This record gives sequence, C-alpha cells and structure tokens, in this order.
Amino acid sequence: MFGPWAASGVGTTVPGGATYREAHLVMEMLHDCGLVRSVDIVELNPFLDERGRTARTAVELIGSLFGQNIIDRPTPSNAIVPPD
Repeated sequence: MFGPWAASGVGTTVPGGATYREAHLVMEMLHDCGLVRSVDIVELNPFLDERGRTARTAVELIGSLFGQNIIDRPTPSNAIVPPD
C-alpha cells in the first residue's frame, strides 16, 4: 500500500497499491460494517521510517478504522506532502 515515499518504514517498499484516500475509504467502510474489534500492525520498522512517516500514516488509518473522521483531525505542523 502506498509508494515508498509514504511508507518507508517497512521491510520491502513496493510502488503502487492503494492511494492514501483509498486506504482511508476502506478503513471507513470496515468501521461502518461494525465487525472489526481489533487490529494487528505488522511490518513497521522504526529504523527505516523516515521522520515517523509510516507510523503516522498507520495511526491515521487506524483512527479511520475505529471511527475517527479525517476532517476531525488537525493537520500536523510537520505534515509531509506527496511529491507531484
């Protein structure tokens, strides 16, 4: 999921996959179905994670999974904008 620029803190980065917005939509749909009770986070390597980018993305996606809306969250001062 995501390109290496967005999730560098994993063992093997692979270009392509879902976009950030698509991933949030999937998490919101999972929340709406009401069946998710827990989640396991795997493949996060803090030694490879540039400035906590992957960890921050994971936290935001988990927030969506458990019902937090994206518009409810303030944009962090160190937000990383994807390259054009």
